[in-house]
Amino acid sequence: MVSRPILSLLLWLSILWGAATLPAAAQGDTKLRILYDHGNPVVSEMVRLTIRGEYDLTVSLEEMVIPNSPDYDWIQIARDDWHKERVNGRLLQIFERKIAVFPSHDGEISIGPITHHLTYVQGNGQRAETDVTAPAAVLNVKPFPGDHRPLSAKKLTLTDELSAEPGQLKQNEVLTRRVTIEAQDTLAHYLPPRPDLSQPWMISFTAPEERETVMTDNGPVARVVWEWQLRPHTGEPAILPGAGFAWFDSANRRVEIAPLDPIPFGFSGFGANFGDSGDGSALPNRMISIAVLLAAFTGGLVALLWQRSPMRGDALQRRLRRLLPSPHMRVMRKAASRNDLTALRHAAERHLDWRGLQPQGLTELDRQLYAASPLPGFDARDWLKSFLKSARG
Repeated sequence: MVSRPILSLLLWLSILWGAATLPAAAQGDTKLRILYDHGNPVVSEMVRLTIRGEYDLTVSLEEMVIPNSPDYDWIQIARDDWHKERVNGRLLQIFERKIAVFPSHDGEISIGPITHHLTYVQGNGQRAETDVTAPAAVLNVKPFPGDHRPLSAKKLTLTDELSAEPGQLKQNEVLTRRVTIEAQDTLAHYLPPRPDLSQPWMISFTAPEERETVMTDNGPVARVVWEWQLRPHTGEPAILPGAGFAWFDSANRRVEIAPLDPIPFGFSGFGANFGDSGDGSALPNRMISIAVLLAAFTGGLVALLWQRSPMRGDALQRRLRRLLPSPHMRVMRKAASRNDLTALRHAAERHLDWRGLQPQGLTELDRQLYAASPLPGFDARDWLKSFLKSARG
């Protein structure tokens, strides 16, 4: 018969043995979460996430698995941070990884689940492994404003550099045009494609495109550089058309246009012979050249404005349309009555296009749609009345 002291000893030994052989996850409390505070992103807008782990373990090795998805792009934007922190009175090992996510479409997008594989040191000095998983985070992504290629940035600059006066080129002179776009908080492949500058009256050589994403202390900066070698083919003054790139200003929550301006292009003194003898005949020829250049510039500018105009028609047609009921009125009123702000904005933009008007009066609606913390009390029907009053032009 086994005595009571021996039974007590065996019981304690079994408890200690069981504690040493418990599953790895039971050796200490573990928690992994995805933290973010941006509740209203648009397509392509950068959303900062923090993956935070709280571990009552002595971690020696780790590997994190973040799933890829066609619903978003993601990159890590800072080094991992391991530190000690007191949580609810206990000193825990804290892990933080900061990543940026770029949604590729509107609607609900799930990020994760994310799993952290940990190797840790047990109390007996032996190593063990465990997996800690953070449940998926869901982003409610808004459509990109307007019918534009999605590009969101905190700041965007476009620099257009010319090696010479484009409308005063010398004989056999080649114009080098270098355009640089830099945008903060985006990736290089979101920047616009290179525009086509080819014209029948011009010889052009295109240098290879430079496109990259650079990591900085303030986040990713995307950069693209285009360069062309341009030379007049016929010598006649002309206009090199411009272009405009739409982008969503995530700092001010509105759409902006980065313009690539049209430029006059041609030889200096067109109409006079190069190496003029100085008999005075160059003056009237030069005046003719200037007149032709001004006419070409004006014609090109009008053509550019006509191409950019959403109406693609003349002023008379636009005026006549302003006298007619808009075919988008019913859609706007229906969207306002059911407080569908996305449909309301789309119909309002089409209404402006149909009227031949530039985008206007949409700032308040954009703020309500895309602000991280929209103001309460917005009335879509009141906004529509104000918008229609301002869009009568």
